[in-house]
Amino acid sequence: MSGNSKTPPRRQQVFTLLVEVGRKAGDGLPEKATGAALVVYASGVDEAEAVRETVAILKQADTAPLDVSGYGTLEEREAEGHDISDEERALMQRALDENAVIVAQMTPFYD
Repeated sequence: MSGNSKTPPRRQQVFTLLVEVGRKAGDGLPEKATGAALVVYASGVDEAEAVRETVAILKQADTAPLDVSGYGTLEEREAEGHDISDEERALMQRALDENAVIVAQMTPFYD
């Protein structure tokens, strides 16, 4: 084996995540909400990195992430037949360009 075999850098991709959050003081959720579901677009070299970054940022923002479900990349979602709006595509591109976590939608839960 030669010592100069370098693995190419893995490129950033954007993953669609659904994050369930519970209640925490200062979380900004409506008063009577018991939690919320967040649709998030997060960049990462893989889905695990995107999830770790998302959870870290949500904790910094005083939310209490409980569960994260991954829905894959834009290409994976298109392959599954998801209908992806231009607005969603723009937010995904922004997440990629800014190496960011973008909360696209927040749906509060009530008992």
